[in-house]
Amino acid sequence: MKLSIKSLAVLLIGLALVSSCKSKKATSVKLGKNSTATGISYNKKGGFQVDKSFKGQPTGPNLVFIEGGRFTMGSLEEDVLNSRDNLERTVSVQSFYMDETEIANVHYLEYLNSIQKDSTQEFYESALPDTLVWKNELAFNDSYVEQYLRYPGFRMYPVVGVSWVQANDYCNWRTAAVNMDLAMKGAKSPKKAKGTKAKKGKAEQVTAAPTNQGGRLAIESGKVLPSYRLPSEAEWEYAAKAMIGTQQEDENQTNQRIYPWDGPNMRSARGRKKGTMLANFKRGRGDYAGIAGKSNDGAIITTEVYTYPPNDFGLYQMAGNVNEWVYDLYRPLSYQDINDLNPIRRNDFLDKEGTYDKAHNNSLIDNKSRVFKGGSWADIAYWLAPGTRRFLDQDSATSTIGFRCAMIRAGTNK
Repeated sequence: MKLSIKSLAVLLIGLALVSSCKSKKATSVKLGKNSTATGISYNKKGGFQVDKSFKGQPTGPNLVFIEGGRFTMGSLEEDVLNSRDNLERTVSVQSFYMDETEIANVHYLEYLNSIQKDSTQEFYESALPDTLVWKNELAFNDSYVEQYLRYPGFRMYPVVGVSWVQANDYCNWRTAAVNMDLAMKGAKSPKKAKGTKAKKGKAEQVTAAPTNQGGRLAIESGKVLPSYRLPSEAEWEYAAKAMIGTQQEDENQTNQRIYPWDGPNMRSARGRKKGTMLANFKRGRGDYAGIAGKSNDGAIITTEVYTYPPNDFGLYQMAGNVNEWVYDLYRPLSYQDINDLNPIRRNDFLDKEGTYDKAHNNSLIDNKSRVFKGGSWADIAYWLAPGTRRFLDQDSATSTIGFRCAMIRAGTNK
């Protein structure tokens, strides 16, 4: 009798498992064999083709996943300049990816090498960073002018002297370069007929993934990454604050962050590295690093992109080292104009350029004024707070501004 009860229990469990499997709903990753709308089978000869190998968006090189959510955007520091251009408000940001580091000199040299081969001389010259941003008539920075971009010792230092326009061009090139590399790596060798051998000295041919009419990989293949781009100001600030590190048992974030780490201090408060600097910045007039061997942030100018500890999203140097370009056009009233979901200011909608009258030198603001954030090696701690913001002409470049790229998370939030 006991055996039969056990057998019945096993049978019921088996039936439950079978029924639960049958009741699974289709998802973007596990679509099923047939269309849930028509019942017609996918991938029939001459029918609608669906790539069943898709397992979700792959993570592109150097990118870190940033889970989206709600946060309080705006400056938590005292508004010493009385600009009132980033007052606190609640916004939500969709999940996205961001470079874990700033784009380094070696990355930009890779770009220059590529476009020198494939683009016009005019475009190549327009992409060159302005190395004269280091030049100063009253400072001996001559070695940086000559060495900083190309000398191997500076390979992993952040590229500077790059304008907002040049940073966007880099993003476009990187999108094409990464997708081309993924396509080549994903190409499969064709099956050889039995009894045949590859000719000596000749490499096997490879077949590329399906393409659209333009010769590019079809987006439906799932083998194409979305575009690399500059992050929006909201994305950058959300990623820098990394409030995910303050969340404990529920969604209440009881402590805001002035910087990308906890607390008001610029030094590590605990552990073996207690007392060490958490960012590369200017500590005061004439003090770019502290004294040699003691209380030193390790960098007179910039430093390598992995030097300091990452924040809770795994992003390095979201404060200090170099400021970073973001996509947004600068307007002091953006905080009250733009949307509270994925906010961005693309143009002068609701805040026209003519209002500022730059033509008559009554303002510095126009439709080429782009936001940069994060603070740099030459900035005091005030500018390291993610909520502070400044602007510069999109065609200008300095020795204190670099950039990193972002990318949409297509589909799921996690």
